[in-house]
Amino acid sequence: MPSLLDRGRIGLHAGRSLLAERVRDRLHGVDPVPAGTLAELFAAHPADTVFVHAGLSAVNAAFPGDPYAHLFDALTAEYENVLVPGFTPSFLSAGVYHRAYSRPEVGTFARLFRADADYRTADPVYSILVHGEYRFEDCCHTRSFAPAGCFGKLDRENVLVVNVGTGGLRCSFIHYLEQRHGVPYITVSEHDGVVYHTDTEFERVTQSCPTDDIYRRFNRAKLERRLAEAGVLDAYDRNGLAVRFARARDLRQVLDDHVASDPYYLVT
Repeated sequence: MPSLLDRGRIGLHAGRSLLAERVRDRLHGVDPVPAGTLAELFAAHPADTVFVHAGLSAVNAAFPGDPYAHLFDALTAEYENVLVPGFTPSFLSAGVYHRAYSRPEVGTFARLFRADADYRTADPVYSILVHGEYRFEDCCHTRSFAPAGCFGKLDRENVLVVNVGTGGLRCSFIHYLEQRHGVPYITVSEHDGVVYHTDTEFERVTQSCPTDDIYRRFNRAKLERRLAEAGVLDAYDRNGLAVRFARARDLRQVLDDHVASDPYYLVT
């Protein structure tokens, strides 16, 4: 596992982009935050396992030093298992995924977190990176967001979802809710490819994967209001740094009836 110094060096690879994002976030009102803020908020929301979406540019604007190291250390000091999306949508066209080497393609935090992960799920499109002993070996990995899949396990075990510095609400678990209700703007397609578990162990798979209408996006502001009104979302603003907490099953139960009665509820 990389040392703090190594992680600092890794963080420098983001260099110019992080600097540009830091300027952007300051323009959007993210100001310096006291060093112990994340530790305090995490301690107020105890859990064994957390599923984290993070915006490193906002963390970078809020705290001095390496934003990745600051967030990683605060998370792992409080939580036994830290889960992060390791999504690789390029599998849909390339057809190859390596659990150790495929670079997460969504978010700088996920790309850096890969070096600290102890485990990664076998889903070639919507993998989950894990720091800790939490495992998904008993899950289906060829049907993304299926009830028997990894996100179904997050639902069953009511895992705590954490947002740090993401601006609007970020929760890839909501895709599981879309699949659960078969919303009409999602198309499920099958893609053949190869999953490498190690350098020498691999299998050919047919991955069933949802593809959303590119013109539709979650109405994050509405969902956040609804979840907060229901008492399942705790949201904090610390000098412009947004931090949110919600448990997966609680979130799903609040939104279930809305989506059942209006299949476009999440995106209108």
